[in-house]
Amino acid sequence: MKYQNKFDTRKKVAFYTLGCKLNFSETSTIARNFEGEGFDRVDFNEVADIYVINTCSVTENADKRFKTIVKQAQKSNPEAFVAAVGCYAQLKPEELAAVDGVDLVLGATEKFKITDYLNDLSKNDHGEVHSCEIEDADFYVGSYAIGDRTRAFLKVQDGCDYKCTYCTIPLARGISRSDSLSNVLKNAAEISSKGIKEIVLTGVNIGDYGKGEFGNKKHEHTFLELVKALDNVEGIHRLRISSIEPNLLKNETIGFVAQSNSFVPHFHIPLQSGSDAILKIMRRRYLSNLYVDRVAKIKEMMPHACIGVDVIVGFPGETEEHFLETYHFLNELNISYLHVFTYSERDNTAAAEMLDVVPKNVRSKRSKMLRGLSVKKRRAFYESQLGTKRTVLFEGENKSGYIHGFTENYVKVKTPWNPDLVNTLHKVELTEIDEDGLVRFELVTEAVSF
Repeated sequence: MKYQNKFDTRKKVAFYTLGCKLNFSETSTIARNFEGEGFDRVDFNEVADIYVINTCSVTENADKRFKTIVKQAQKSNPEAFVAAVGCYAQLKPEELAAVDGVDLVLGATEKFKITDYLNDLSKNDHGEVHSCEIEDADFYVGSYAIGDRTRAFLKVQDGCDYKCTYCTIPLARGISRSDSLSNVLKNAAEISSKGIKEIVLTGVNIGDYGKGEFGNKKHEHTFLELVKALDNVEGIHRLRISSIEPNLLKNETIGFVAQSNSFVPHFHIPLQSGSDAILKIMRRRYLSNLYVDRVAKIKEMMPHACIGVDVIVGFPGETEEHFLETYHFLNELNISYLHVFTYSERDNTAAAEMLDVVPKNVRSKRSKMLRGLSVKKRRAFYESQLGTKRTVLFEGENKSGYIHGFTENYVKVKTPWNPDLVNTLHKVELTEIDEDGLVRFELVTEAVSF
């Protein structure tokens, strides 16, 4: 193997991933490349010769965590070679290169060729940078991640052509581009052949799927065509749409999911604000009435569907009235849970230059209010599911003596640890909500076969 010739002995590599499901899928692809070159993969907390950190820059907190993770690697092996890839590495390569202990920083196009940059593993006084102009990130690299024995993240799209005023993703990942439909189906079949029961579709803006396929600017296929094709792949028990913009979630897609063989009744739909005034300043491509329509259509066709919502609090110009508009909008909406993000200024975004900055203590207070609303919404959704029969896919981790799993509509359940349940599907009746807010159940069938 190439790297057994380059180095005297077989080397060990470890990975740490920050951020989204898309990053996890790409880390897995990079890891498989290393393994193909003769490296042995180990856990990040073990001694390795190379530590690769896949970075995120969506929030300020993800930036700050990077230095902590580098120190963790150095503690395990002070002589180890440390490489940084990912969004933060593309946006601020020199800043990462200056962090003590970092030896190599690779940008958006270079990260998938990381082994080409490893001539030797000597520590550098200052990190070496290889980072393209983001305009050059115009080709597609397919990826999928197998996080455990039950679920895989399948990347179908990358980049974004939207210009939301708070977002750095287009600067970090480039233009919208898609995997070929044939390659998505090939990857899905590969995942299925490994005995994995659930695939989660991921990307930056997956509703834009088909744009940039085969390098074309136009849409070669639509997201609906992708969904229909995946539904016919043999051996896939569950397909889940991770997150999709409300303006790109069409009635036809909702209708297809409602009668699909494999797609589950769970949607995660970014909102960001319930105030039309704030949505306009954010340059979102919809207003609140369209969001209401999407939720209503899902609930009309799938009353038991779970709907998750992304929302940002403390955006510049968000007055108390705007925030309360968002709060009441969400409170009245038939949704299941919230992912709440406290706005943080990101360099080179239009929002960072805006006036009427919301004080951080006010942002924190608003975030707390919405997190409380999320708890209430999730509880109400779980209560609405009590007495119903659902199918649970059990996961592989023993958490304090319990095994957890998710129903098709994303109700999290628990039962005393039983290794025989791992990666199995069971029909259950949801019976009660416990003190942790999780649902207990009674088995209806021993196992569900397909």
